[in-house]
Amino acid sequence: MLKIKSGDLFGGLTAGIVALPLALAFGVQSGLGAAYGLYGAIFLGFFAALLGGTPSQISGPTGPMTVVTAALLAQLLANGATFEDKAGAIVLTFFLAGILQILMGLLKLGSLIKYIPYPVISGFMSGIGVIIILLQIYPAFGLSSPSSTIGFFENIGTLLTSANLAAVGLSAFTILIIYLFPRLTKKVPSVLVALLAGTLLSLVMSDLPRIGHIPKGFPAFLGSGIFSIEPSALWIILEMAATLAALGAVDSLLTSVVADNVTKTKHSSNKELIGQGIGNAVGGLFGAIPGAGATMRTLVNIRAGGITRLSGIIHALVLLAILLGLGQFAEFIPKAVLAGILITVGIGILDYKGIAHIQKVPRSDAIIMMAVLLLTVFVDLLIAVGIGMLLASILFMKKMSDLAEESARIDSIESLQKALPWDDENLPPDVAGHVMVEHLEGPLFFGFSNRFQNLSNGMAAGKYLIIRMERVPYIDQSGLYALEEVILDMERRHIDVLITGLQTQPRDRLERVKIIPDLVEKKHLFQQFSDCINWLKINFQHQIA
Repeated sequence: MLKIKSGDLFGGLTAGIVALPLALAFGVQSGLGAAYGLYGAIFLGFFAALLGGTPSQISGPTGPMTVVTAALLAQLLANGATFEDKAGAIVLTFFLAGILQILMGLLKLGSLIKYIPYPVISGFMSGIGVIIILLQIYPAFGLSSPSSTIGFFENIGTLLTSANLAAVGLSAFTILIIYLFPRLTKKVPSVLVALLAGTLLSLVMSDLPRIGHIPKGFPAFLGSGIFSIEPSALWIILEMAATLAALGAVDSLLTSVVADNVTKTKHSSNKELIGQGIGNAVGGLFGAIPGAGATMRTLVNIRAGGITRLSGIIHALVLLAILLGLGQFAEFIPKAVLAGILITVGIGILDYKGIAHIQKVPRSDAIIMMAVLLLTVFVDLLIAVGIGMLLASILFMKKMSDLAEESARIDSIESLQKALPWDDENLPPDVAGHVMVEHLEGPLFFGFSNRFQNLSNGMAAGKYLIIRMERVPYIDQSGLYALEEVILDMERRHIDVLITGLQTQPRDRLERVKIIPDLVEKKHLFQQFSDCINWLKINFQHQIA
């Protein structure tokens, strides 16, 4: 008999409650309608939890996936076409996106996420946040949302001339509740409070656009429509399916990494892609909006005690129960309230850390981040990531070429090894039992940072960690943040980090982003490994005394 732990039950219930307003909001933003956002949360949430590789992860519609879905509908429903006219093309796109994710998992492509540089991810996520905010400003003013960010600027004059003041006030009220209610208590999700309070307040207002009719009961099967596709739509279908698949994979696996860091577990990337793919493929046959692992909902689940896949399954069943029993009440929810919720989602997606460090990280990383951000907002999401990866590869090759020229003065690799040996680690007995030593070799960049973090996960608890960086000539933004995460993890475990042999470029970058001295004090930096050992000896003698 299956035994459900209280943590999984409460985690699933809480995640389901938090997911409800977000699913409805993403459904409206996509252009398909609130119900299709709810369908996506149910199908994907269930199958990704049941078959995925991250036990504590909660999946459903997300900002990035909804933005792509809205772009698909803008192309397919142009010139007055209706959902019924293009249902087959829409369903086939969603279904193919899921199939592609399954293939990615079977081909074991999940591990490739570690090769996506931080500036690309940062620029992309911030770009998605900007898109969500811009496109929700119109509904927050009581107007129809434009289909693109270009449309936002083309029609910006109507914001003031045609604004619905009641909608503006309701959106502001919603945003304030989301940000201020947690100061009173965090036991009740502020998003849910905002949804209920905003809807109740709207009942005394008139002329507010609302969600409107939501289909009751289990969603209808739409898969038969894929056999009546117009040939002219095939290219759009393939392009958007590939975009959704790639974006969903990155979105989900990034959330998996976050879940790993919080739960101190290790997810299976390829199994996660297969579970996500099955969920999106099955849901797609019912018109459900494709989604991915959702960071905020996953963290809500974990903090409420959800640690196994049962919590994700319960989350989906809670939403199914709401769909079957309470859908009629959701029809009264104002679009201005959903706009307020989504604006806070967009604000939350922005990478403030990356933006704050834009003048402190290597210039090449800053250029990549800004290029990806602007291309994401104004051109195309897939093109943005592709160009970002291309720029990162070219600039990295140039940097490695420059480093090779700088090291040309060294006679050979063998002489370098002799100049920087690791055989000087004859630790005295009174020191050996208190320290761990981590050796880093070569540039610490986006291709290595994930491995560095994995190494730190396997370290046993101790009093000091010595990171030897004599052989690290260069560190980029991905490497900086990977190193920062390791140091923070050591700090949480009450392990002091000591660094030896810092070269000029890495030290400069660590100081620019305040890792030195905020996380590693200057007294914990040593040019020679022997200096570090001598400091430890003296420190231990003082402790004994």
